[in-house]
Amino acid sequence: MRTRTTTATTGLVAALAALLVLAGCTAPAGSPRGAVSSGPSAPAPGGAPGFEGPRPQDQNLLAWTGDPNDAGHVTAQTSAGVGGRITLVRIVLREEITWSNIWLGLAGLDPNAQLANCHLGVYDAKGTLVGATPDISPQLMTEPIAKPFPLAKPFTAPPGTYFIALLLNGSWATNALTLKSTGAGISVNAGLTPPHLRYSTILTGQTSLPASVDLAEQSTSTIHTGWASQWYAVS
Repeated sequence: MRTRTTTATTGLVAALAALLVLAGCTAPAGSPRGAVSSGPSAPAPGGAPGFEGPRPQDQNLLAWTGDPNDAGHVTAQTSAGVGGRITLVRIVLREEITWSNIWLGLAGLDPNAQLANCHLGVYDAKGTLVGATPDISPQLMTEPIAKPFPLAKPFTAPPGTYFIALLLNGSWATNALTLKSTGAGISVNAGLTPPHLRYSTILTGQTSLPASVDLAEQSTSTIHTGWASQWYAVS
């Protein structure tokens, strides 16, 4: 009888050992040998990312300053406030793209506006103009929607920091001509100083976008009067 008990116990121990070995072989990578997984684990570093919210590609765009779903109305400054000033909005590209269009969210129209010499453009991190539109004044008088403004010549944009430039000239009613915004004006520059401001103005008295600008001269004086940060996208 004692011999049979010993034999049964020995068999049970061997069976348990086999189960532990099997568990150790099937444990998730990186788990201690013998540990049993309780369910799906988080992706390992460098693995596939989880959901990160809306992306420009979800809307057939290449980049944007923010989700357009979060963009609200912007009350345009008077022509004396922003006319002839270059407004800069920083955008960071994570991959190389061919930049063909700048999308602007036009929220409201002034049918009586007198516009001329209005342009959109792109400056690189050195302040060099790398792309610009023709005069967009006619398009600012029609269709208050988000729409693309073609660059005169598309360009290859490597990853890095760029500044979308807006130049308005003419006269318009302050509460009629309005653009879309990604939110705050003043607080958008929290923690930043020139030449790295996300939202700023530079120069005055301009009728076209100059070939280069000194980004160290970025100013927030007009920003602080309520000229809120515009929404832009790239395609």
